[in-house]
Amino acid sequence: TKKMSEELTDFLTERHLASLTTLRADGSPHVVPVGFSFDAASNEVRIITFDGSQKVTNARRGGRAAVSQVDGGRWVTLEGTVRATSDATEVATAVAGYAARYQQPKDRDNRVAIIITVDRILCGKMLKG
Repeated sequence: TKKMSEELTDFLTERHLASLTTLRADGSPHVVPVGFSFDAASNEVRIITFDGSQKVTNARRGGRAAVSQVDGGRWVTLEGTVRATSDATEVATAVAGYAARYQQPKDRDNRVAIIITVDRILCGKMLKG
């Protein structure tokens, strides 16, 4: 992916929720609201959730997923390959990203991180660099 504009980088740090789209086993979309963080250095979207949720089940199958954030005429969709992990270091990184953007989440013993390695960015004209 190419370098992101400053406006897009800022938009991805503002406090907004997004829609996460993963695919069910039958190929139909599963769309849910989420908070997320984006790490431009690793090109990864990180979402925290809990084991057993449908989005984790979908992410564990691999494939592709997308998060879409909208604020009036500003919007961005970050798309790529998806995976779910219970690795303590990766989960802690996802929690830190969430805490920096939103607030410190409550502790959970079954926390899972969903990670999308972004290879496609779609955005409105005002956010393009």
